[in-house]
Amino acid sequence: MSEGQTVVETLGIARELTAFQRNILTILAEEPRYGLVVKGELETYYDDDVNYGRLYPNLDDLVEMGLVKKSELDKPTNQYALTEDGYQALLDQLAWSFDKLIVDSDRADDNEDLVDQFR
Repeated sequence: MSEGQTVVETLGIARELTAFQRNILTILAEEPRYGLVVKGELETYYDDDVNYGRLYPNLDDLVEMGLVKKSELDKPTNQYALTEDGYQALLDQLAWSFDKLIVDSDRADDNEDLVDQFR
């Protein structure tokens, strides 16, 4: 079995996620947030409005999948936090991307440089 096949087998739920859902998980990886803050972060990323009818059903789906935990911050406001499974889904997606992206030592060095920027 090739290394690429091994990475695909470990993808699990990560392969089921849309790019929008992965972006939500990425935002929540930094710290728990309430819905409007997630919305604002997504709007900055997309440079466009994010509809409530798109955001909240996706957050609910991520909660149902066990990738995000939803808790009541106050009566009308919910807070969302990344779970361990959500963190693992992000790692699995990164592993798959790295498997495709890093094809030689120059690309590996580029990625190490990028990671070093965030240490």
